[in-house]
Amino acid sequence: MAHSDPSRLNGWGLWVLRITVGAVFLVHGLQKVFVFGLGGVAGYLAQQGFPAPGLLAFVLSAGELAGGVALLLGLFTRSAAIGLAITMLLAIFTVHLKRGFFMPAGFEYALALLGANISIALTGARTAAVDVLIRRRSSR
Repeated sequence: MAHSDPSRLNGWGLWVLRITVGAVFLVHGLQKVFVFGLGGVAGYLAQQGFPAPGLLAFVLSAGELAGGVALLLGLFTRSAAIGLAITMLLAIFTVHLKRGFFMPAGFEYALALLGANISIALTGARTAAVDVLIRRRSSR
């Protein structure tokens, strides 16, 4: 009976995490743009006391969209995950922490996404990713 190489499975395990987190952020970014609209996001941010809510709404929406796509493709994976981790860290400390741990308003979901993005940032894309193709081409 042949034994499979566990390191190969690690790459696929990280792929599942990267694809799942990428999809979550992509859909959240799409929701901000097409459901709430940038005006709606800016209004919420203004209610929360954020400065320059219009600019922040654009940066937040674009960051979630671009970060989600980057994770799905495995392109600039570490940078995308770091940016999304910072977004979650800010969300935890500026919005969710004062509302407790548990959902719907607490910080548990943002904390899980923070941890997932830190894991992705530390490991990078290892399987089925544009980053891997770029590394292979540059090493030739």
